[in-house]
Amino acid sequence: MTTTQTTTQTTNERTALDLLTTMTLEQKVAQLIGYWIDRGEEVVAPMAGEMATSSAYEDVTRHGVGHLTRVYGTRPVDPVERARWLWAEQRRLRERSGHGIPALVHEECLTGLAAWRAATFPTPLAWGASFDPEIVERMGALIGESMRSLGVHQGLAPVLDVIRDPRWGRVDECIGEDPYLVGTVGTAYVRGLQSAGVHATLKHFVGYSASRAGRNHAPVSIGPRELADVFLPPFEMAVRDGGAHSVMNSYSDLDGVPAAASRALFTDLLREQWGFDGVVVSDYFAVAFLQLMHGVATSPAEAAALALTAGIDVELPTGDAYLALVDAVREGSLEEAVVDRAVLRVLTQKAELGLLTETFEGHGPDVVDLDPPGHRALARTLAEESVVLLANDGVLPLGSAERAPARVAVVGPNADRAAALMGCYSFVNHVLAHHPDVELGLALPTLAEALRAQLPDSEVVTALGCEVEGEDRSGFAEAAEVVASADVAVVVLGDQAGLFGRGTVGEGNDVESLELPGQQRALVAELRHTGTPLVVVLLTGRPYALAWALDGEDRPNAVLQSFFPGEEGGAAIARLLTGAASPSGRLPVSLPRAAGAQPYGYLHPVLGGPSEVTSVDPTPVRPFGFGLTYTTFARTDLTTPPTCPTDGTIAVEVTVTNTGAREGTDVVQLYARDVAASVVRPVAQLLAYQRVTLAPGASARLAFEVPTARLALTDPAWRRAVEPGTVEVWVGGSCAEREAEGRVELVGPLAPVGPASGRIARCSVSPA
Repeated sequence: MTTTQTTTQTTNERTALDLLTTMTLEQKVAQLIGYWIDRGEEVVAPMAGEMATSSAYEDVTRHGVGHLTRVYGTRPVDPVERARWLWAEQRRLRERSGHGIPALVHEECLTGLAAWRAATFPTPLAWGASFDPEIVERMGALIGESMRSLGVHQGLAPVLDVIRDPRWGRVDECIGEDPYLVGTVGTAYVRGLQSAGVHATLKHFVGYSASRAGRNHAPVSIGPRELADVFLPPFEMAVRDGGAHSVMNSYSDLDGVPAAASRALFTDLLREQWGFDGVVVSDYFAVAFLQLMHGVATSPAEAAALALTAGIDVELPTGDAYLALVDAVREGSLEEAVVDRAVLRVLTQKAELGLLTETFEGHGPDVVDLDPPGHRALARTLAEESVVLLANDGVLPLGSAERAPARVAVVGPNADRAAALMGCYSFVNHVLAHHPDVELGLALPTLAEALRAQLPDSEVVTALGCEVEGEDRSGFAEAAEVVASADVAVVVLGDQAGLFGRGTVGEGNDVESLELPGQQRALVAELRHTGTPLVVVLLTGRPYALAWALDGEDRPNAVLQSFFPGEEGGAAIARLLTGAASPSGRLPVSLPRAAGAQPYGYLHPVLGGPSEVTSVDPTPVRPFGFGLTYTTFARTDLTTPPTCPTDGTIAVEVTVTNTGAREGTDVVQLYARDVAASVVRPVAQLLAYQRVTLAPGASARLAFEVPTARLALTDPAWRRAVEPGTVEVWVGGSCAEREAEGRVELVGPLAPVGPASGRIARCSVSPA
């Protein structure tokens, strides 16, 4: 931290402390709650209907309020009109509350600001597939600029849960199954959002994605070593390297202790060990859930005391439990100092955001463009970078307009649906699903529409075939007829994102099977009988079991995987199909063989993979890091020093050559294996990665500088440290491909990993 930052922080803390000493108990508690002023009957959060508060807004805000919940993101509202209301309401809160403190406004921003007419970017699983933190940081900055222009101060993103089981409905909100990929990409998003003056919120702390059988809110039974080595590192990176200002709890219990009641997590670890000095907010209704779902409290007041003592500073979305804190203090069951501690953090945050000096003069912006050309251009680039080519027998690319097929069939349940391009937390699927009569509010060209624009001289014909869900096959015959008459068919399959049963993936939409929903697999089998070349495009929020499509006898000619690519996803995929752009995405999560092999992750030890001691083969259909291009690459001449200190930096160099006839982008992936350690280690671990674009025949020399802390483990004495020993390193097209290999001996004493230990590898690229 620089001297200027230290001085500013001290000034903000002093301002907050001076204000705190003038406040009544009621005014203090008011700063620890939110109010969801627009919440109606729409189910836009877990158990929202059951948790509806009976308290009127005027009563709750008599002494002020900490947060205003989703002012723009609960229902379709005109941004300019809503901003005028917000500016006036902030003035009213300052004048009425008795202490001049306005509310902090928070919104969802997982795929862009979740508001009507705002740009919708690819879902986080697509961020991971891009392996491109730089573009994710730029996206975060654009999202933050839109939010700040509307008077929004905090965004509830990114999700740093490490994927463990694709059956879990919230996989599309996650970045990947590797903690380093999650940490680097997630930290980039934090930096981008906060560069625009909007505080990022890391969620869900911690272990949420490891719930039993992939069921939402289910118990989590991971051990402390797995917690330390897999689930905590992304959060630590975002706190220490990204400077994240806010953290949100997981709903689940961890070995019987609900996260929202865990002092060990939110005070001992997050604050005392990591030095986090921001604000912890509860996930929606999580405090009340301590009584209603976890059974560790007998009343809202007891739940509130548990959460506040653990370190949950603010209850969101409303004060369902924290309103009881006033009586708890007055009755002597809770010390006022515990309240003061949380209030001081909240006031310091508001000082950092400039809220304590903001007068909200005027009426807000007169004109707001939440989806300008720059947003759309970046959305398309990120979408293009994120699409993974899983198979291709040469049918792709379809060719330029001069040699394009005369007739292209675009069929399937997601061929001509805009909602199929977006994830659960997009405004379209999260909110507009409750308002079917409201227009989308922004341009969302479907893949069929985008292909027509990309191939103006080709006839593009469409047919539904079947819906995403259901057993109806009555559309098969029409789809087969359309495909039979075409030169090539693009079959667009996948998911519909939604909430709690309204869709096939998304929050609360967990599954028992990893087969494509409904009759989609049967549709492809029917279309294969036509003899027309088939290109399958998957628009999904999770990886599905696709052995039939990739290795089966009746497999299609090409398969592309796209994880909800956002508003420009149709245009991006159309460009990739026609060769106007080249695929460069890589799988951020293993492509499963079957639901019965889950949970599975590439970070498994020897006995976590196939072996002679079990008849079950969990080997994925396509491994983590896999992705084809329209060219080929060779990775050669890997060099590494024979030895390296356990507290040093490993220098690894490798040459990458484009051996094909087209320009292309390779994602160079550096992996390692600790050959023998004091505890069981994975057979492969991502150390570093770098995108590099090369012309045909061109080569580049990549020099990686990898802190040995990347190889840290939690040893039998519960020390997080780097051990001496032999490490194998390699570069390949995925975690499973050892194309260029080397070995390095880590020498010296056991090297503890502390706050100053390096967590991010560096890479420089030069012509070879």
